[in-house]
Amino acid sequence: MRESERVAMLLTRIRTYGRLIKFSHTIFALPFALAAVLLANRHQPVSWATLAWIVLAMASARSAAMGFNRLADYEFDRRNPRTSDRPLTSGAIDRKSVLCFIFISSSVFVLSAAALGRLCFVLSVPVLLVLFFYSYTKRFTAFSHLVLGFGIGLAPIGAWIAVTGSLTPGIVLLSLALMTYIAGFDILYACQDIDFDRQSGLFSLPARWGASRALTASSLLHAATFLCLLAVTFAFSLGRVYLLFLALISLLLIIEHLLVRPDRLDRVNVAFFHVNSAISVLLFVGILADVAVY
Repeated sequence: MRESERVAMLLTRIRTYGRLIKFSHTIFALPFALAAVLLANRHQPVSWATLAWIVLAMASARSAAMGFNRLADYEFDRRNPRTSDRPLTSGAIDRKSVLCFIFISSSVFVLSAAALGRLCFVLSVPVLLVLFFYSYTKRFTAFSHLVLGFGIGLAPIGAWIAVTGSLTPGIVLLSLALMTYIAGFDILYACQDIDFDRQSGLFSLPARWGASRALTASSLLHAATFLCLLAVTFAFSLGRVYLLFLALISLLLIIEHLLVRPDRLDRVNVAFFHVNSAISVLLFVGILADVAVY
């Protein structure tokens, strides 16, 4: 086999694993963690090495959680027309490979946490357990979206602890913003599977409450996101630049909920990826710009 063919096979394999864990969706939470680093840098200067370990910890924890989710949901994903072509269910990757991927990703996360300090190391395993536990919650509760939000919402707190070694109310507000933001758009995303979830006995909020009530719950969660982000302004003494970006974020949240209605669930993917990725990036850029100006 020629060198070019080996490289092509390797790149194909990497892309397949990227599809397995939907690597592009890292854009939703990573900016929140990086925003926490920017805010923590005011209290304790952040080295490039620390930043690199934080990003690696974030990416590896998410990879482990997504790999575990794909394994836990294999039978459901195989029967669901929307997910039947995923790498694991289509046979592009086998279960043994996914298990190895989960083990390696989990190990990288724990080692990254250890590099960030004793407290991060101690907390790393409980965090992984929370992330893994989410994969089973839809089997017994309609509030699995909140569990997902809680798990991912720990990212800003983790980044803050990695830099400062402590916890403050302000960073909890940023984590609550991420928690409600994730839970809110996960409810939107679950609207695509209402019929399948009902037939399979799964407890997603849209399946249990119906699309209309679920979308109302999502709107309320995103209203809470806005209020938490507004409170962050005062907790960290942010200025007008941040408030300008927060106004843009609130506009996008409104647009998202105007796009997705019970009779227009076909717009979920547009709202889910494009709008939400813009919101995350705007938050990071807003805090970066505000910190730079003030």
